[in-house]
Formats: sequence, C-alpha cells, structure tokens
Amino acid sequence: MIYLTQLVFIKSGKEQAFLDFEAHAIPLMEEYNGKIIYRIRPSEDSFVDEDKELPYEIHFISFDSEQSFAEFMQDDRRLAFMHLKEESVKSVLLVKGEKL
Repeated sequence: MIYLTQLVFIKSGKEQAFLDFEAHAIPLMEEYNGKIIYRIRPSEDSFVDEDKELPYEIHFISFDSEQSFAEFMQDDRRLAFMHLKEESVKSVLLVKGEKL
C-alpha cells in the first residue's frame, strides 16, 4: 500500500476546470485500487503557520501498489482530460509515503 499527499495550487479563476478534471479522474482511480481518504479544501484560518501560497485542495489518497498508481497515471481516459488539469493547476506538491 502506498499513500500520496497532494497539495494542489490552482491558477486564479480556473477552479471549475480543475473540478471538471477531478470529476473524471477520481472515479477512474477506483479501477486501479485507488482511494481518496481525505479531500480537503482548507480556508485561510485553517492554517496555523505558513510562509508560502496556500493550497486550493489537499488530497490524501492510497493505492494498493506503485504499479497500480503508475497504471492510473498512464490511463488513456485520464490523459484525455489532462488539458483541464494543465489549464487549471499552477503546481502540485506530491509526497509519497507508506504506513508505519
């Protein structure tokens, strides 16, 4: 089992394009044994301390293996909607981990 945490930073005014991409990508994850554990859209007052731009969303997800995650990332159905992600996402900070 692998765990991924994503801090997603969105281009101003492009929230709907990002949500449209997510509407395609999230259901597809399940076909690859992926699961969203938490999908958080924090407000400014949720942060106790920060020194950079705040993320639009924070995702904590899991896949049963690195291979399942890699296959999900290369799925043609996901790739068909990458233009929405490219249009809307400024950057993503991705942290991979495992349960201890």
